[in-house]
Amino acid sequence: MNISIISVGKLKEKYLKMGIDEYVKRLSSYTKVDLIEVADEKAPEQLSEAEMEIVKKKEGERILAKIPDGTFVYALAIDGKMKSSEELAEGLEKQMTYGSSKIAFVIGGSLGLHKEVLNRANEKLSFGRMTFPHQLMRLVLLEQIYRSFRIMKGEPYHK
Repeated sequence: MNISIISVGKLKEKYLKMGIDEYVKRLSSYTKVDLIEVADEKAPEQLSEAEMEIVKKKEGERILAKIPDGTFVYALAIDGKMKSSEELAEGLEKQMTYGSSKIAFVIGGSLGLHKEVLNRANEKLSFGRMTFPHQLMRLVLLEQIYRSFRIMKGEPYHK
């Protein structure tokens, strides 16, 4: 199984990089994880709706170019389905057994994901109604993927 996390923007925060590196290392005994960054579109702070759409479209094109055919795609979206850790583990296990051997999680930029990316997704996943910085979501997502593998293997995971 290959898991990719495709995200918009370059991660600069050292503390987040350290946490992400730790979970990638922990996951290496379960699966291969590829972290793929696509460039964010430079834009001024104040944008019209039309300008926001253009930014999301350009970022979306970069994201879609990184998703190989046959990949099962989870798009992180505030209007996605909220799941427990156990439900996420069950979904991943089902994909590993009966679905694709390639899974991608997609994290959009500060404006979110373009509708073409959301349409490409097999499932939209939400981590709640709160808004999180997209850089922090990489770490939170990796922790949940790690937790999912621990659950699938019947290993303790609450620590």
